[in-house]
Amino acid sequence: MLQTPAIPEIIQLIPLKNYLILSTALFVIGIIGVLTRRNAIVIFMSIELMLNAANLLLIAFSSYKSDPAGQVFVFFIMAVAAAEVAVGLAIIVMIYRNTRTTDIGFLNKLKW
Repeated sequence: MLQTPAIPEIIQLIPLKNYLILSTALFVIGIIGVLTRRNAIVIFMSIELMLNAANLLLIAFSSYKSDPAGQVFVFFIMAVAAAEVAVGLAIIVMIYRNTRTTDIGFLNKLKW
């Protein structure tokens, strides 16, 4: 008979609800940062904050269910995020070199 492994004691000290609240708060802060800021670097950091909120939730659920699948997803999300950071920062640096600003409102003028 298969027996599911017990939740480790250190994880039992913090209820799952607390992880949900923290992850939701981080995600909402990221959304507010994306919607209200005009600086490309701050928007970029807000997107990374939202990714990390999702990672935190995946790790919490993975730990509570004693299933490593969530942790494997987090590993791949972090690999994609690292590639995103490299490409995104390169784009932001090139835009700054050409326009001398990281304001996204100014980028609208590049279309014409």
